[in-house]
Amino acid sequence: MRGHPQRRLIERALVSLLEISRGESDEDSWRLISGALADISEALAVFHSRRATRKITVFGSARTGPSDPAYAVAEELAAAAVAEGFEVMTGAGGGVMEAANRGAGCESSIGLNVDLPFEQHANRYVSGCDGRLLHFRYFFTRKLFFLRESDALVVLPGGYGTLDELFESLTLIQTGRTPPIPLVLLAPAGDDFWEGWEQHMHEGLAKRGLISPEDHSLLMRARTAPEAIALICRFYRVFHAAQFGADRLELLLHVPFPTALLPPLNHAFADLLEEGSIQAGESCDDRGILRPCLRLHIDKRRIGRLYQLIDHLNALDLPPSQALEHPGERLCAVES
Repeated sequence: MRGHPQRRLIERALVSLLEISRGESDEDSWRLISGALADISEALAVFHSRRATRKITVFGSARTGPSDPAYAVAEELAAAAVAEGFEVMTGAGGGVMEAANRGAGCESSIGLNVDLPFEQHANRYVSGCDGRLLHFRYFFTRKLFFLRESDALVVLPGGYGTLDELFESLTLIQTGRTPPIPLVLLAPAGDDFWEGWEQHMHEGLAKRGLISPEDHSLLMRARTAPEAIALICRFYRVFHAAQFGADRLELLLHVPFPTALLPPLNHAFADLLEEGSIQAGESCDDRGILRPCLRLHIDKRRIGRLYQLIDHLNALDLPPSQALEHPGERLCAVES
């Protein structure tokens, strides 16, 4: 551990375990700690080599039968996602999850199963895929990796479990605890499952001041699988990723942002800023590649406006960047 780049964080984790051991001897407590750490360890091992691959998570009911239109839409969605270079993650169960794993195929599926006394058995389209099925002991560790590893979420009609996953995702996005990713509500044509729900969310809650009016921008809605994939691909047309720092946010881009467009951008999104202005620069992504970026001190209560800013950036007619075609030539400098 002496030469480990994260030595201080490792030491802090070990100190926390020692502090717990001094005051906690209950077997159930240590079973929880041991199980959670095992879940995290096993998931990190699986995702380590796949960190650079874009992934779409598909949520939906385990009770959806093969004759249900939602099953066909989920299968079509997954196949279209793979065609665009994404891998597909599901909860590994039946219904919508089975359909998505089926559409993605063994080489592009990942299943995050959770141990349940009923209803949740890994479907055959992911259970036989070597190294692509994880078994979680706890829902909370499973949810952690759904959000940590997803570049997009697509939610089809479902019950309590599906809605729980949707609200958990919305909460983490709205509070800035997870970087911005597209969240698409998808139902087959003619199925009004999301219409009443969305109307209550955006009209009922917003009118009572329980959510911000712009929070409707956290969600997108699609009627077909191609439409859902198109919305996801558009989300990453100019925008690449977001990095929250201690005092500012960096929006990493695929192309340099023209300085001439900064004044109108700052005028249009002044209400998003806690202080200062939006500035253009460069920053490292999580692979050590130097990318163009926008830096801003964001009001974290206005995440809906941040999504509107990302949508604005993706709508700009910016020329493609040649520099990022050879990212090895633009690696970030390593401090000695």
